Amino acid sequence: MTYQTRSAEERRRDIQAHAASLGIDDVFISKLVETFYGRVREHDRLGPIFDGEIDDWPDHLAKLKDFWASVAMNAGRYSGKPVPAHTKLEGVRREDFGEWLGLFRRTLEDIAPGAETVDYFMVRAERIAQSLQLAMFGLEGLERG
Repeated sequence: MTYQTRSAEERRRDIQAHAASLGIDDVFISKLVETFYGRVREHDRLGPIFDGEIDDWPDHLAKLKDFWASVAMNAGRYSGKPVPAHTKLEGVRREDFGEWLGLFRRTLEDIAPGAETVDYFMVRAERIAQSLQLAMFGLEGLERG
């Protein structure tokens, strides 16, 4: 097996080139975030959770655009701490993550240029959801201390 050593900048360029080849750029990220969180706000279960926590939607959407640009394109623009922000939420249930992921997938299927773009985002979204679920609820079947 051969290993190739790449600098962080080379890796970032590769990620950005791959994302661009899938039609992922700041314009797409903006459309995704605006469309998805518009749907979240209209969702019977998720809407009240988000609206109960977020006072300034334009500011929050700007942060989410930076977050998803960093996740999808290695843009390096997000410096927040999503785990503490989510662990303080009241009323969130484990199954809400499935609702969130389903809505995210449907939004991507509606607006993404292709199935590969949907898959690219969903792999990342599922990892993020799993990480947040673990932080908020621990491992299923194990008591939290």
